[in-house]
Amino acid sequence: MRTVILYIWLITTILPTFSQWGTIAYYKVNKEYITRVLCQNRDKPQLHCNGKCYLAKKLKEQQQKQDQQTSDRVESIPTLQLFASPLAFFEFAAEHLPVASTANFSYKLASYHAPLSNLVHPPCA
Repeated sequence: MRTVILYIWLITTILPTFSQWGTIAYYKVNKEYITRVLCQNRDKPQLHCNGKCYLAKKLKEQQQKQDQQTSDRVESIPTLQLFASPLAFFEFAAEHLPVASTANFSYKLASYHAPLSNLVHPPCA
């Protein structure tokens, strides 16, 4: 059952990609019929259109249809608002608190000597 669903999903995903190829293949197979019956310039053989105007029109229609479907899909995607403006505002008023006493800090400043500086010497050349 899973494989059937997978194949159906795969076909529906890839099929729109091949729709333009199908239109071109239809034009190649039925070129004579399109040139005689469906071509817009069949009355003007000096243009040597041979149904290319029909092919261009069909490809343009398919492209517009795909663009419309894509925009419809994008518009139908639900949006999730991640950030919202705050509903309540808080203000913290500065209060003047009496300072009981000032703190005195003293630091011991000592020089640091690496313990291995006397044991490890650079190599002599």
